[in-house]
Amino acid sequence: MKTVLLAGGTGGAKLAAGMQEAVGDELSVIANTGDDIETLGVYVSPDPDLITYWLSGEIDQARGWGIKDDTFKVYERLTRFGVPHWFSLSDLDLAACLYRRDFIAEGGRLTDAAAQIARGLGVKAAVLPMCDEPVRTRILSEGAWRGLQEYLILDGGRPAVEGIELEGIASSAPTPEVLEAISEAELIVVGPSNPVISIGPVLAVPGMRDAISEAAAPVVAVSPYVAGKVVKGPTDNFMRALGRPTTAAGVASLYEGLIDAMILDADDPDEPPPGVRCFSTPTLMHSAESRASVARAVVKVGRKLIEG
Repeated sequence: MKTVLLAGGTGGAKLAAGMQEAVGDELSVIANTGDDIETLGVYVSPDPDLITYWLSGEIDQARGWGIKDDTFKVYERLTRFGVPHWFSLSDLDLAACLYRRDFIAEGGRLTDAAAQIARGLGVKAAVLPMCDEPVRTRILSEGAWRGLQEYLILDGGRPAVEGIELEGIASSAPTPEVLEAISEAELIVVGPSNPVISIGPVLAVPGMRDAISEAAAPVVAVSPYVAGKVVKGPTDNFMRALGRPTTAAGVASLYEGLIDAMILDADDPDEPPPGVRCFSTPTLMHSAESRASVARAVVKVGRKLIEG
């Protein structure tokens, strides 16, 4: 089944690994790039890389990011020279970022850089940045605007969110690869990533919602709430900033008019979203088997929707 997954962050990346088990190289992952940042002299694209590392099996599962058994020798040496030390990159992660910086500096596209990194790591699924143009998520918190990474790392994602902007979004566009994947998809999945700062930027790319709405494939969202709570990250802060309930129903309201169904955690204590078909299954992805189980449930729901 040709499947498109919208993802960004740990939840979506874990589901990508599970979907790879379920549909193999017929998987295309449209990755959020609003988290991207230029730092330490390199171009960091956290979500596409995170997804790639999960798909390649190199991810450090204990941390949930980076590469297992990697070292930070280069980063540690850089900090001795006086570079800002709030954003750390391990050595092999730094290699991908160095490659991306030079690739783009020579006129290459972000999409092609991501594809080459994925190929180099043996990933057969397509990892597609949401656009090639630079988009940067900025957060208003405690009366000051800052980059998303600063809010997440320096502030720990703790202060209340007072505003969100996507710098550069108006000038962005879905790539030909993204549009082709969507148009050819048999199933489109909205992953259980932060709906505001991970999925939100993807859907905000001009033309993205229209492309998904016009596609023949059913659209299934997976709630990021497990037993009524998010597993990781400041999702609730961002939901409150938009005045939405911190529930699966609140998430579904952000996807109104776009999704045909939503998969809820079996232990979700809240009322299901109104006006959308809901299915229930355990959604905590703490192991390879649980990730594959959630993916199989997604495919099953997709087939049910296709069959009517």
